[in-house]
Amino acid sequence: MKRALITGITGQDGSYLAELLLEKGYEVHGLVRRVAIEDPEHRLWRILHLKDRLQLHAASLESLPSIYRVFQTIKPDECYHLAAQSFVAYSFEDEFSTLNANINGTHHVLAALRDCTPDCRFYFAASSEMFGKVAEVPQTELTPFHPRSAYGISKVAGFHLTRNYREAYRIKASAGILYNHESPRRGFEFVTRKITSQAARIKLGLAREVRLGNLEARRDWGHAREYVRAMWSMLQQDSLTDYVVATGEQHSVRELADVAFSYVGLDYRDHVVVDPQFLRPADVETLLGDATKAKRELGWTCKITFKELVEEMVEADLRHFGGSR
Repeated sequence: MKRALITGITGQDGSYLAELLLEKGYEVHGLVRRVAIEDPEHRLWRILHLKDRLQLHAASLESLPSIYRVFQTIKPDECYHLAAQSFVAYSFEDEFSTLNANINGTHHVLAALRDCTPDCRFYFAASSEMFGKVAEVPQTELTPFHPRSAYGISKVAGFHLTRNYREAYRIKASAGILYNHESPRRGFEFVTRKITSQAARIKLGLAREVRLGNLEARRDWGHAREYVRAMWSMLQQDSLTDYVVATGEQHSVRELADVAFSYVGLDYRDHVVVDPQFLRPADVETLLGDATKAKRELGWTCKITFKELVEEMVEADLRHFGGSR
């Protein structure tokens, strides 16, 4: 039985990945903060239905000794490093903690893996935010990086750390440059869930408006449940390398709001308010990925459409807030 370690197992991607690995017969371990173990109802809500089938370990990515202990104890065959401060807007408010957590955390995991389990395969959750002010559309694995936030910068650093450990220490490592991927498990602070949850609340009479920033920003949105399949596939290859994972389609924030509100029979223009406080100092206007390499080498494709994704999220939020369509 293969043994996998997931950092960030309590997050959206971690929960879907844990489900996938359990289905495939893995022994699944998760790295979590001690506070999560002490407050499972709030901190572990995405994996409560799996908790009895998981082995959770309290550790901090900021503490190299605690990461070492986990690797020495588990000796995983595969490590999926998903944990990060991943809310881009927050990275403008606190650049220091974002850079520290994301860069040092990745370095600690790689160093522990190299010293304790050098044959363990490693996945790094890179991001389309690394492209930032894009040099070309669509973006591929060869497109230059020009990040526009501390979050994007931290992911570029993690990407290069991963590649360096692959080249310098022969670690079997792969980075997935994942474009925006969403689901009903997305945090409420992200614009997608902010829109779908408020559309549901407005429909149910619990709110009247939703305040947003740049409605014309365009992203390549897919479903997280499909994207974790790409993560797993990357680590099953004979020779590990890096991949763009994306739908190849892009939509604006305005389009997302239109689909979400239309699903509940409302016109987004009656409820969406553009609020300058949500505009970023340096915004990324457009991201569109070319996943040709992933399709060719991994056989990975996505089937859930943008409209299906948004409507699934709204439907889940209607149930969450106590109503139905």
